[in-house]
Amino acid sequence: MARKHVLGGKAPQFGNKVSHSNRKSRRKWLPNMQKKSVFSMALGRSVRLSMPVSMIRTLDFSGGLDNFLISQSTESLSRAMRRLQALIREKNQSNG
Repeated sequence: MARKHVLGGKAPQFGNKVSHSNRKSRRKWLPNMQKKSVFSMALGRSVRLSMPVSMIRTLDFSGGLDNFLISQSTESLSRAMRRLQALIREKNQSNG
C-alpha cells in the first residue's frame, strides 16, 4: 500500500529521534493509512480508497465523498480523483 494519500496528498514526515543523551538519528513518521470503502450517492456504488484516518473524519464532516470532491479544486486532486470528480459532476448535472 502506497504511503501517499490520493485525496489530500498526506505523505511521510522526516525528522530526528532525539535520545536522552541528545544524540540524533534520522527517522520518519508514517500517516495512519487505512483501506476504506466510501459510498458515492451520485454514482450509486462504493469506491475503495486508501486514506489516512484524518481524511475519513474530513469526509464525514463534509457530508460524504460527493460533497467533498465537488468542493475541492481540480489541481489539488490526483488523476484518479479528478476522474471520479468529473463523473460525480456529470451525474449531478444530468440528474439536476
